[in-house]
This record gives sequence, structure tokens and C-alpha cells, in this order.
Amino acid sequence: MGEIHTDTDRKTQLKSFDESKSGVKGLVDSGATKIPPIFLYNQIKIQENSANHQLTIPTVDLKGLEKDEAIRREIIQKVKEASESWGFFQIVNHGIPQCVMDGVIDGVRKFHEQDVEVKKEFYTRDFTKTFVYNSNFDLYSAPAANWRDTIFSIMAPQPPDPEVMPAVCRDILIDYSNHVKKLGLNLFELLSEALGLESNRLTEMACAEGLFVIGHYYPACPEPELTLGTSNHTDSGFLTILIQDQMGGLQVLHDNQWVDVPPLPGALVVNIADLLQLITNDKFKSVNHRVLARNIGPRISIASFFRTHFREGIASRVYGPIKELTTEENPPLYRETTIKEYITHYYSKGLDGTSALSRFKIA
Repeated sequence: MGEIHTDTDRKTQLKSFDESKSGVKGLVDSGATKIPPIFLYNQIKIQENSANHQLTIPTVDLKGLEKDEAIRREIIQKVKEASESWGFFQIVNHGIPQCVMDGVIDGVRKFHEQDVEVKKEFYTRDFTKTFVYNSNFDLYSAPAANWRDTIFSIMAPQPPDPEVMPAVCRDILIDYSNHVKKLGLNLFELLSEALGLESNRLTEMACAEGLFVIGHYYPACPEPELTLGTSNHTDSGFLTILIQDQMGGLQVLHDNQWVDVPPLPGALVVNIADLLQLITNDKFKSVNHRVLARNIGPRISIASFFRTHFREGIASRVYGPIKELTTEENPPLYRETTIKEYITHYYSKGLDGTSALSRFKIA
């Protein structure tokens, strides 16, 4: 493919890529040695060495959380500091067995490495479906496509009907999600207490009610300096729990510098998402992050978003800054919104490097 000369050419190429239903992996399997123009970013080169290698995101050890009050207070303080200054932290001794973590990475890999004709049955852009496979949820709105394919599954508030999920990863996705739901409840308690609120406050606000799990597959890229695995963005929900394999590539923006989040064996990455920043009135930060493309792969990651999706009734619940966190000196920074309104805006905008929160700021 040569350069895209007109908007019409770009639309034609996006449509052709989408209608192939074979994703980025299909390009790699066809022997592509150059990336198609729809994946090219405006920057001439995306510098991997632009990261600040002196900085590392905080790690919080959850060992002893339930057994020792002094340890619990120490953990809450670490979670508070990480949520305020980084918006990201890794957790260890979180209670999810290593075999389940390995299993879900393997399950996502197996789905993406199936015969393309089997995968095509699940390919759709209807995000109200329980299980979706596609490449780039924002394919037609983002400035450039990302070098990855993805599966999406709604796991809560209504557990999925196993029959609509692919057999190759059904059981492990359900098992892993059940573990993540329990872990999420613990984390929301810690976050509530870190805000100086009752431990059940965020769960009473239904922050842990919805769970939306996505499994990314990043094939090796022939020209990784010209595109990204996932472009610069923030997450749309309340909280994200991420498991990544040992490939690396995740970076967080901290003090205007990119910082690598190297894989830590047995660890999970936790990050504050937009709706939690909104309800905490900017006390906790939803921070920009991205994934570099690599010439090796595939890289596998599974992100679990705590939020409801488009179709659930709870998506119409109204959220605004928590009253106890606002004062005359610290007034509400955001107008109230619903999850449905928020993610509709987020999806239509796409991953363009700007925060979807700006639309909801009070001028």
C-alpha cells in the first residue's frame, strides 16, 4: 500500500481492512513487510528510547491486608500516594493464583491464533453484544489505527451466557473475571479509605458493579517505529486491573515523561480511570498511557475495566464529584454525567491523546 492521498482513499482502506475481519494478525499472516498507511502516525518516528528509565511506578504489596490493621493502614497510604501522584501502581500478593493468570493469557492467545474463519463469526462493531472480536474499536474515528486485535466481553453486572462465548477461552475468562471481581471489591475499599471515606462508599456508588474485560493481541510489527500498539489515552471507567505477559511495551505519562511499566512476575497493574477522577474531583488521577509496537511478539494483555457498558440500566445512573470531597474552597470541577453518556462520548472521540474528561469540566 502506498501513501494515502485523500480522505476517500483512507476511508476505502479502513473499510477494506475492517471487512477482511482478519485484523492485524491477518496482515502479518499474509507476509506484510510494511505497515499499511492507516496505521501511520504523524510523528516521523516514535522513539522507544524517549522513556525516562530512572523512574518506576509504585508497587504495593497486599500481603497481610486482612490480618493486620497496621499493615492495612500502610497499604492504604501507599495506594493513596500512588493514586494521587501516578494514577498507576503494580500490586503483588493480590490473591489471584498464578495458574489462573497464566491460563487467561493463554486463553486470549488461543482465541486470536485460531483459524481466521472461526474468529470471523465473532467479528462485529456492535458493542452491545456480550462478546465482541474486532481490531480497533475506534477504527473510523482515531487519527491512526493501532497495531493490535482485541476481544471484548461484558462479565458483570449480568454474567455472560457461556453459549455466546468462544469455547477456546470461555471457561478461563469466566474464572479469571470472578477472581478480578473479588479483588476489585478489596481495591475499592482501600481507595474509599484512602479518600477518607467509609470503606464501602465506592461500592455503594456501584463503582464495582460492572466489569468489562478486553483481551489484546499485539502481533510483531515490521515497522514498530512508525505506529503504536495502543495510542496515548486514559481509560473510561472507574478502575482498571491489567495483566500483561512478559513482553513489555506499556508506558505511563508522568511529569510529561514516558515511563516504562516493566512486567513484574505475578504482579497486576492497577490504574485510576476517568470516572474515578471525576467523582474524586481530581484527587485521584486518570493518567495517559500507551503501548509501543514491537518487532517481536505477540504481546498479550488483559484489561478489566470496572464500569457498566452501553446496555445495562445502571449505565443511566448519575455521577458527579462526591459531596464530602468538595468545599467552598474546592468546588466541584465536573458536571454530573451518566456512564452511558460518558462512554458514548469516549467511543465517538476515539483514542486521540486528549482526555474525554475535558467535555465534562465546569468552565
